[in-house]
Amino acid sequence: MSVPALEPCRPDPVVHIVDDDEDLRQSLVFLLESVGIQALTYPDATSFLAEFDPDEPAVIIVDVRMPGMSGFQLQESLLEREYPAPVVFCSAHGDIPMSVRALTRGAVDFLEKPYQPQRMLEVVQRQLAEAERRFEDHAFRQDVRRRLETLTQREREVLRLVIDGMPSQHIARELGTSVKTVDVHRARIKAKTAAGSLGTLVRDILVNRVAV
Repeated sequence: MSVPALEPCRPDPVVHIVDDDEDLRQSLVFLLESVGIQALTYPDATSFLAEFDPDEPAVIIVDVRMPGMSGFQLQESLLEREYPAPVVFCSAHGDIPMSVRALTRGAVDFLEKPYQPQRMLEVVQRQLAEAERRFEDHAFRQDVRRRLETLTQREREVLRLVIDGMPSQHIARELGTSVKTVDVHRARIKAKTAAGSLGTLVRDILVNRVAV
């Protein structure tokens, strides 16, 4: 009797604390670990970028003003990397324009120091669940991109026209080829991307906003 293969186990989300205030880092670790939340600390943004695991679901708590790279600069770096972790800013020098800037660029919250422990726990616990969802979506999006990378340039052209809703006859006319050739390309696209159907592949591309 064969034993079904086990799916790889995704680790529980971790909280990354990026702040140059050592006392705050340690107090926040104590608070989070008191309710069973794993937390890792970094004295600056550069240390975090050098050490974090981009494939590990996480929430980031970051100070705005730090030596070297600021919290805002770190946020921009993470956006460029398409790192999906929810970002929570925490600052003793916050104001409305600062919080608006952070939230406009995708931060999920902006807390003032000294933070209220219960408020911090509520924010983190809510975002840990959000982190799992975001990382699952991100992993699926990356998988769609990897599958599309197996296609030739011509197959990509055919797929773009399929996405536009064109039937094979119109695609053939658009590309100056035969319907039979277009159907061969469609079959190869389906096989190479391991798609249940081209309709399913198109849905995954559109829902996840993946460029073809």
